[in-house]
Amino acid sequence: MGYGVGVFLLAVGLILALAVQDTISGVDLTMVGWILAAVGALALVLTALTLNRRNAAEVRSTTTHADGGHTVRETRSEI
Repeated sequence: MGYGVGVFLLAVGLILALAVQDTISGVDLTMVGWILAAVGALALVLTALTLNRRNAAEVRSTTTHADGGHTVRETRSEI
């Protein structure tokens, strides 16, 4: 899922929620529109968070002690 899917769902949802006046028997188009808009907004947020995590660099260093023990240190930095 990328930004395009989120923007598409958000746009279609807002159009259904705010601009469409037609009715379908048994279907509340306004509620369907708000649900699609919420899913689209959630998709945008999740895409942004996922891409932000992917741009971070992880560094792992291992120190070997004289007694044979190991210490592993992990650091994460934003690029």
